[in-house]
Amino acid sequence: MTQAHWLELIFILSLILLLAKPIGLYLYRVLDPKGKTGLEFALKPLEKLTYRICSIDASAEQDWKKYTISIFLFTLIGFIFTFLILSFQDLLPLNPEGIPAPSFLDRFNATISFITNTDWENYVPEQEISYFTNMFAFTTQNYCSAGIGICVAAALARGIAANSSKLLGNFWVDIIRICYYVFLPLSLVFAVFFISEGVPQNFKAFAKVCTVDGGNEQTIVQGPMASQESIKLIGSNGGGPTNADSSHPYENPTPISNFAQILAMLLIPAGQIYYFGMVVQNLKHAWSIFIFMTAFFALGVVGIGAFAEEGNTNLIPYGIDLTEGNMEGKEQRFCVFDTALFSNATTAAGNGSMNAMHSSFVPGAQVITLQNMQIGNLIFGGVGSGLYSIVRLIMVSSFIAGLIIGRAPQYLGKKIESFEIKMCMIPIIVFIIGITGLTALSFLTPWGLQGMGQKGPHGFTSILYTFSSTMVNNGTDYGGIDRDTNFFNIATAIAMMAGRYLTILATMAMAGSLATKKKHIEKAGSFPITGFTFIILISSVFFIINALGYLPSIMLGPVYEQILMIEGKLE
Repeated sequence: MTQAHWLELIFILSLILLLAKPIGLYLYRVLDPKGKTGLEFALKPLEKLTYRICSIDASAEQDWKKYTISIFLFTLIGFIFTFLILSFQDLLPLNPEGIPAPSFLDRFNATISFITNTDWENYVPEQEISYFTNMFAFTTQNYCSAGIGICVAAALARGIAANSSKLLGNFWVDIIRICYYVFLPLSLVFAVFFISEGVPQNFKAFAKVCTVDGGNEQTIVQGPMASQESIKLIGSNGGGPTNADSSHPYENPTPISNFAQILAMLLIPAGQIYYFGMVVQNLKHAWSIFIFMTAFFALGVVGIGAFAEEGNTNLIPYGIDLTEGNMEGKEQRFCVFDTALFSNATTAAGNGSMNAMHSSFVPGAQVITLQNMQIGNLIFGGVGSGLYSIVRLIMVSSFIAGLIIGRAPQYLGKKIESFEIKMCMIPIIVFIIGITGLTALSFLTPWGLQGMGQKGPHGFTSILYTFSSTMVNNGTDYGGIDRDTNFFNIATAIAMMAGRYLTILATMAMAGSLATKKKHIEKAGSFPITGFTFIILISSVFFIINALGYLPSIMLGPVYEQILMIEGKLE
């Protein structure tokens, strides 16, 4: 890494640090129905109108069961809405290319993908999805599915802060306020910025032009890109309007837009940590979490960048120039470091956007992107999901620490008992079994093997990456497999649903249990939840869970491929 690269990394982390507090304060006011955001003059009438149309009693609160039922009911409505639009896409307006409706399994997988905040694309967007579907089905779910994540995180924070209460807020109020007061204004700001950088926002048909030599006709995609681009980034969605995603010059035109996209991915995930500190009234604890996330994020960027800049020296005899690093599969307009920074952000923050082909990374870098996802996207993580993932890790760590020092485990004044630990472990176990189990199933069945494009450790990594990405609702695509097969359509849909809804159910049950408990004053001698010792503890548990769950599969895939590369073997 050059001095300029170090300065860029320090600059973006400093910017995130500066913005974490105001974003967190704003989230706190939005998620308080009586909070003042400064946008009431424009959005309060719309908010009240929505309550009236949907017959929502904004003053009523819900316990964890009613809150969870509301989440699942809202998700079901979203599934039906999205699936119907995909089914009748060819009959709906804003389809200048006359794109037909996708097949049943493609519609099913795409619908599951967007309602679970995964945005895994088993299709080529510009060839199979109309403008209407992008705007009214996918972009709508980009708002709603991301909002659900923040709602769950807010319910958990309220459960921890509560003192012998069953109430966790009102889901319908939370989701409406999040969409109106958080996503809508931020999307507007980023959309206008992206348009100024050259991202299209129109309803025109694709342009047909001749190449410079005059021999071939080329199709240039366009459409309402900027509006979808903004919410895909700030809502941890991914899944852009083109198959090339953020490596497409229309989705990501300039180095400035590239930097802005990285910033957009991290804004809310960083701000929600400060929000959590305000709700539980322990900002020192929140800043300790922030330091943990920032440290691991920086290590990821440095690791991916170091591997990518070194490249595969075995390719030099074949005419590959490694002067600028391993540029194969990277966006040529950006340097290797900018690609490493973007790729680490999208896998750590649970976003799913891509400005490079991740299968082109040196295997050592692939270990980092895999690990960013497999632990549950808790290094900043997705909107909402990153917060409740890190809280699960902290509660498990506190439980272990309590056992070590011989004191009853507690977290922020709440006793941690067997039920809470079970609810914390369910998502972790679901991720491990789902990722490794579905990967194994792919190799044990002819249907899974038929979709593999490559053999050896690289082919193994492609399958492992696919289920790591879909199970934790990340959505980045490694490549190397035929995604659009019956097996992978069904298997990835199962992974996305299990990773999303079993996690939400366990988190909400834990929130309900914690809310009913009496809050105790933390006594001297309790394990600290701030400072260096705390960061070392959760870092250790982080590594232990990763090693126990994923080390064998990591060794069979990218680690083995890295060893072969060192030995001078190309496959």
